[in-house]
Amino acid sequence: MQTSESFRLSALLSFSGGLQDAYTYNVRDKVFANAQTGNVVLMSQNFMQGNPVQGIQYMCPLLSFALGIFVAERIENGYKTIEKIHWRQIIVIIEMIALFAAGFLPSNMNMIANMIVSFSCAMQVQTFKKVHGYGYASTMCIGNLRSGTESLSQYLRTKNKESLYKSLHFFGIILIFAVGAGFGGVISGMLGIRTIWISVAILLIVATLMVREEH
Repeated sequence: MQTSESFRLSALLSFSGGLQDAYTYNVRDKVFANAQTGNVVLMSQNFMQGNPVQGIQYMCPLLSFALGIFVAERIENGYKTIEKIHWRQIIVIIEMIALFAAGFLPSNMNMIANMIVSFSCAMQVQTFKKVHGYGYASTMCIGNLRSGTESLSQYLRTKNKESLYKSLHFFGIILIFAVGAGFGGVISGMLGIRTIWISVAILLIVATLMVREEH
């Protein structure tokens, strides 16, 4: 199994994903970095209520998220055959640089900061899609909740231990995401806009784990 699919690495990414959502919501004008469904709801609501400025505030991270998916897919297909560095490592490095830069942006540039974090989150969710071979998302919970509950129901019906094992993976990822979000919410009150640098440190650990795999 690849390091990119290990539970340890997935846990680090999920903790970071939860922290990033808490960061943009608590520090950057209550915009979600990962939960684009929430941004769509708030964008549409503001546009229909005649608040275009607020609507754009939620639309920009949404478009940035889409761009992050696009860029990650292009990097995967453009650098998949390179031997010196894995394409996933390239994306993690880009994420680190982007999030590090976001930590310098003052509060009057919250929209740009949110776009950067959403871009980074999208690259991450596009790049790391599996944990122990099971498809999952490291930056959001709804898909994991559906898959975990489905697998639990299958276990209760069939007593297949593989289904139980699968459900525990998904529920574990959700729990770690929640812990990351809670931690991000608390620490953002202390560190403010610099809180995002904790995600940079976590991604550095992720990159280190992946380098060790290569050797």
